[in-house]
Amino acid sequence: MARLSFGWLKPPKVPADGVMSLADHLRELRYRLILSMVVIVLGMVGCAFFYNQLVSLLMQPWGMAVQLLKGVKPDLDVQVIMNGVTSPLFLALKMIAVAGLVVTCPVWLYQVWAYIAPALLAKEKRYALYFLLAAIPLFLFGVAVGYIVLPQGITVMLAFTPDNIAGLTNLLEVGDFLNLMLQLMLVFGLGFLMPVVVVALNLMGVVSAAALKKARSYVMFGCFVFGAAATPGGDPFSMLALAIPMTLLFLIAEGICYAHDRRVRKKLAAEGLLVES
Repeated sequence: MARLSFGWLKPPKVPADGVMSLADHLRELRYRLILSMVVIVLGMVGCAFFYNQLVSLLMQPWGMAVQLLKGVKPDLDVQVIMNGVTSPLFLALKMIAVAGLVVTCPVWLYQVWAYIAPALLAKEKRYALYFLLAAIPLFLFGVAVGYIVLPQGITVMLAFTPDNIAGLTNLLEVGDFLNLMLQLMLVFGLGFLMPVVVVALNLMGVVSAAALKKARSYVMFGCFVFGAAATPGGDPFSMLALAIPMTLLFLIAEGICYAHDRRVRKKLAAEGLLVES
């Protein structure tokens, strides 16, 4: 009788020098992805028990936006509707999926680090703790910023409603609103991870501080382009709220990379492996 084996799910053994073949890299990637997906699904199941609380939490920015709109356009009539038979189901699945992704971020962020760790030297693998201590708060902070700026974005977009049309009513589909909010929160969370990725690439020797300095103006311009393209609402407030922090975080990451490269050069010079000019 054949026995069921899950040996194919096990990650490959990492050699002492950290050099792995392409097949082993793919096996490692498969293992990390499957493990992350299983944990995220378990997080979704746990969040499903708090679905009503999630809805209340995510609808609070809408209430704040309505209060702001009353100060700008007191006669504006805005109503929230739910359209379609399947809308509640798909909406619940999306909300639970994003909640599970946020709740389990320490696990899948660690899997990201564990995947790139074999490329580092043994003495550099101690940076795993620093990676997590930086990545987790930055991701959650980005999610929180996306949550906070949404009322301002809604106010900016709905403020363009004309005043001279009698009986005009804004019908906001609650699914569209929550989709916009979930996308904005994820975009902000992932965008705020950019400096951690930059520093990780520097530790791996892929990107140097000198290269970052040369590309600084292009990266700063790219942050604003990314902010304009990635924010679902398309309003300038959300774009600036994403682009400006990303630019500042990149500058901080560049400073960290410069300090790391300088320390490495000094160490190599002390060992006689590098002659500083």
